[in-house]
Amino acid sequence: MTLPHENSPVLTAGAKLEEASAAMILVHGRGASAQDILTLVPYLSVPGIVFLAPQAEGFTWYPNRFIFPVKQNEPYLSAALAKVDGLVRQVAAQGISVERIFIGGFSQGACLASEYVIRAPRAYGGLVAFSGGYIGPLGQARAAAGRLDGMPAFIGCSDIDPHIPLERVQETTALLTTMGASVTERIYPKMDHTINDEELELARQLIEKRL
Repeated sequence: MTLPHENSPVLTAGAKLEEASAAMILVHGRGASAQDILTLVPYLSVPGIVFLAPQAEGFTWYPNRFIFPVKQNEPYLSAALAKVDGLVRQVAAQGISVERIFIGGFSQGACLASEYVIRAPRAYGGLVAFSGGYIGPLGQARAAAGRLDGMPAFIGCSDIDPHIPLERVQETTALLTTMGASVTERIYPKMDHTINDEELELARQLIEKRL
């Protein structure tokens, strides 16, 4: 049986994978595409980094809102996490250490990226979550699955984002901090559901400092 997203394409930009010294997995949002998320590359790129952008089947990683009970987004959610994990393994197989692997995304993609890092904690290069947070109902206690000691994370979002409750952004920051990550959170008053220039600059600085 073929899982959702299993055979969907992965686009790349930046350095060639076989020549890269670092990698960033960029995950697009609902209704968008891998090509869309790769438009961020000029703002995030540093020498030697390859960007990998998986494409969601049907342009969505999971069908329901990310704050719904997790089981209501299965089997799509597990398949989406497996897609990201496969890319992490592919990059590692090229000799790129986990400390030089970054994971990021926008909106639904930021939620998936956050969830992956929390479920599979390792000393990643960093997490970049543009308008997102971990997956599951609001206010539900979430135990740490491991440690992220020293991993930098950037989370940026509007205080009135129609898709991402501020409460979940704060819960995500708190959980990542508990797991040992060094989190930079930025909340932007009355911003639309978008990515602003400061967020892009802070994300680029995160990558540069880690490398």
